[in-house]
Amino acid sequence: MSLIKTPEDIEKLRESGKRLAFILDKITEMVRVGVAVKDLNEEAHRLMTRGGDKPAFLGYKPSGAPKGFPSSLCVSINDGLVHGESSKSDYVINEGDVVKIDGGLNHKGRFTDMARTIAVGSVSPKVKEVIEVTKIALQKGIEAAKVGNTVGDIGFAIESFVAPYKFGIIRDLAGHGVGHAVHEEPLIPNFGRPGKGEKLKAGMVIAIEPMLTLGGEDIKVLEDGFTYGTEDGSIGTHFEHTILITEDGPEILTKQ
Repeated sequence: MSLIKTPEDIEKLRESGKRLAFILDKITEMVRVGVAVKDLNEEAHRLMTRGGDKPAFLGYKPSGAPKGFPSSLCVSINDGLVHGESSKSDYVINEGDVVKIDGGLNHKGRFTDMARTIAVGSVSPKVKEVIEVTKIALQKGIEAAKVGNTVGDIGFAIESFVAPYKFGIIRDLAGHGVGHAVHEEPLIPNFGRPGKGEKLKAGMVIAIEPMLTLGGEDIKVLEDGFTYGTEDGSIGTHFEHTILITEDGPEILTKQ
């Protein structure tokens, strides 16, 4: 599987990213007090399939996993970080919840991936800050995704921006290559050293996804058997874009 995407791949990935961004915008509008998590999943599934596309996460079974993922949309609440199972969840969103939505789309065999964090109603200034810092950290990582730079440069850009705020940086989960499959090489950690790791080349497509916490950096699998959450129960945040590396700089594919 080539890390360098062809012009045909890129054309399909641009459309995939545009469609996914539209869907997550619609789901974001639904996130409010009283809405059931399973309803978010059902609407995401409807939007993904109505145009002939497929939910990239539904049935996805990474190496070592005991079973395929049962949802079309990951919804992780508060201390949940990523991979929140939503199709069977009985959870109803409450005032003050911090909701992470993460979607993947398979458009004509080309995959894109995107996530965002939403504060519901009134939250503390510290929660607002960690959400904003995570969002900016994603942008810092994207800015470092230039031809000739490395994976380590992306991680360093994220880590060095976050460090003064003293938030926890999740180190056991990472961004990744994407395009022909849900997950491809290389891994894109949210920490690193400049000049280290895989060199970035024009035509590579990667998902960058910083994850921060108000507490520590350790994670665990939560009760649903799918969600990764914080070990200490602290609030977690997550933002993600799929980008294309070009000679003219990074291009965000997951936007309308």
